[in-house]
Amino acid sequence: MRILVISQDQYTRNFLDISFDAVCFAVDLAVSARSGSFLGRTNDYDIIIMEHLLSEQNCVGVCKEIRKAGKKSPIIIIAESKKIEDKIACFNAGADDYILKPFSFDELLARTQVLLRRPHRIEEVSFEIDNIRLEVHSQRVLFREKEIYLTKKEFALLEYLMKNKGMVLSRGMILEHVWNTETNPFSNTIETHIMNLRKKIRDIKKKLIVSIPGRGYKIIA
Repeated sequence: MRILVISQDQYTRNFLDISFDAVCFAVDLAVSARSGSFLGRTNDYDIIIMEHLLSEQNCVGVCKEIRKAGKKSPIIIIAESKKIEDKIACFNAGADDYILKPFSFDELLARTQVLLRRPHRIEEVSFEIDNIRLEVHSQRVLFREKEIYLTKKEFALLEYLMKNKGMVLSRGMILEHVWNTETNPFSNTIETHIMNLRKKIRDIKKKLIVSIPGRGYKIIA
């Protein structure tokens, strides 16, 4: 899952970056309304979280710009204001949820998962291929009930591949959905992670992840 966090507050950015990374989200950070709007309009995020107070433009304007660009990513607003008119303005601009400060990360994560389960965002509880089961919320991969240890990125990569079983996924698609914008697109990080995944599952199914020369990778059942 890929998430965009828009906040001018360094503490909030760091807290959300560390917290969402710990549950296998790829996190992009924006420090201003301008940069947040640009990222939100030019990338496909699974969810966007932004603080209401942005100096040069409030979140209402950013929401409108993202929606005007045709992006349908769920948007959660973090705010201090309890005023009904502020909440209504955010919802009318295209926000999907509104959470007040102070908040717990557990609550924010729960709200995030609710939005990801909505029909326009396909989010299954688990994926299973040939007795290999990936459980999204518990972040476990099992083969006949025996757990296979994966790193956070290996898990996220396998989740994306299994979710799109049968589809050829290019390097660009994988980078966009599993890694953040700071990843060097010319590095061999994808190839390295694919190799590590194959090593961990080769005794179970030797040809689960197939390379398509010049095009990318796909999962076959």
